[in-house]
Amino acid sequence: MRRPLAVAFVLVLSSPAFADDWTPLFNGKNLDGWTPKIKGCELGDNYKDTFRVEDGILKVSYDKYDDGWKKRYGHLFYKDQFSHYKLRVEYRFVGEQIKGGEGWALRNSGAMIHCQDPKTMGKDQDFPVSIEVQFLGGNGKDKRPTCNLCTPGTNVVYKDKLYTPHTLNSSSKTFHGDGWVTAEAEVHGGGVIRHFVNGELVLEYEKPQLDPKDADAKKLIKDEKNLIIEGGWISLQSESHPVEFRKVEIQVLKK
Repeated sequence: MRRPLAVAFVLVLSSPAFADDWTPLFNGKNLDGWTPKIKGCELGDNYKDTFRVEDGILKVSYDKYDDGWKKRYGHLFYKDQFSHYKLRVEYRFVGEQIKGGEGWALRNSGAMIHCQDPKTMGKDQDFPVSIEVQFLGGNGKDKRPTCNLCTPGTNVVYKDKLYTPHTLNSSSKTFHGDGWVTAEAEVHGGGVIRHFVNGELVLEYEKPQLDPKDADAKKLIKDEKNLIIEGGWISLQSESHPVEFRKVEIQVLKK
């Protein structure tokens, strides 16, 4: 009677639920599978080599912006859509913000989830309609949590109420300096979304949905009675401060 129990125990340990089945979206070599969309540029135009890979790191750089920032917000889109998944990103801020960058964009970037199709973005559109897992670095003195929520063209339900302000802070600690931070988003389609920082839960909300009052979102609304966003593309952000990504990984979840 003991032997069957032992065999069953081994089978449980080797089941997919216990496997570390993270799949890299960034291959550490080049931008294969990724497409940039920078404000003022056509889809696919990597203006001034904004997004690049050097020494195994995906870098967002502005050293070739010889005419300044000029609000050229950029996003690097992965080629596939996702709905139920975990996204894990290792990032850090480096160097100095480019001249002309907004004060709020100091040490500011993010991973955009549930993004609209990049092909539907306007040439001069600032941000994709999406849910942003906002990455913030400390300024050396003030409290500044990371893995906050930003909602370009969207709303969410937070603590059982529709939340319409553009930002919602997490409970994370502040990360000053240039150390690596691990951010993770656990996404359940049009249901619950959770943000984690270095493995710690820092924010939870649900029912991501299109904002019928937003001009960009209005173009995407097909049924005003059903605004819930069930999935979409993933993108990494360029907002005027140099940032580096060491890992971008996904773990697809069952519905």
